[in-house]
Amino acid sequence: MSMTRKVNIVNVDDSEYPTADREYKDRLFRLVFSNKEDLLSLYNAVSGTEYEDPDELEINTLGNVLYLSMKNDISFLVSGTLNLYEHQSTYNPNMPMRGLLYYAKLYEKIIARNNINIYGSSAKTFPFPQHIVFYNGTDSQPDRTVLRLSDLFEKGGEGRTPALECTTVMLNINYGHNRELMEKCRRLKEYAIFVDRVRKNLETKKSLEEAIMQTIDDCIRDEILKDILIQQKAEVVQMILETFDQEKYEKAVKNEAFEDGYQAGKEAVLMEKIKKKLARGKTAEEIAQDLEESKETIQEIIDRI
Repeated sequence: MSMTRKVNIVNVDDSEYPTADREYKDRLFRLVFSNKEDLLSLYNAVSGTEYEDPDELEINTLGNVLYLSMKNDISFLVSGTLNLYEHQSTYNPNMPMRGLLYYAKLYEKIIARNNINIYGSSAKTFPFPQHIVFYNGTDSQPDRTVLRLSDLFEKGGEGRTPALECTTVMLNINYGHNRELMEKCRRLKEYAIFVDRVRKNLETKKSLEEAIMQTIDDCIRDEILKDILIQQKAEVVQMILETFDQEKYEKAVKNEAFEDGYQAGKEAVLMEKIKKKLARGKTAEEIAQDLEESKETIQEIIDRI
């Protein structure tokens, strides 16, 4: 089936949206699907359609919506469907709320551009919304997850239903997942293979740069993202380096926060035990023996108490 209807572009002013600091996360994904033919192939694979003419597809990137200093999430309008595509390398159950913010702005623009009178007595027709998140993080996730805005609301009481709903479909695009989808979109499969090989090479004793160059060389040999890797090799290397450095930093911060929290909790438990033993008239030395801690540690906590 050929694509016969023109795809309309939707421009979004992102100045009213909050920002986040994960600008490196989906750069490679957007680079891979910057070509109209590849994006149309992805759309067909996800939607089960067979559109053929990529020139009929007009792409709009949502400036800095929910991200900082970068262009992100692909949106396009195909035959009455308003599609928002996002890439995520971390699981985020709040995606439906983000989708709501996207669509509120998008529909506002559509209404204004087409002079739609929403105050009249006749019902109007609006593009059908589809919010898709492509997930390729390292946490285990099923092939397909449906996230709903209503699950994020506080409970309204028995018999009450929320006035708002936004449904987000998260597709796991790690290699080995969603095999049928991968077979329908060769470029998506190549992207999954490339990311998988990068991760496996990073687990070896090679340096980061060596692991990346090995992955690129192997993928070019096997014709995986070959055109992109040959033409934009330096840019791809830089993207991976930035992603690895940022994820390594975030992991270190998370581990440090966990360790701080663990130590604080351990000390709080110890302090409660010491308080109880002090109330029973025990000395610092006796408490140290009971709890198998040094007398200095026990005395320090006693002084603080």
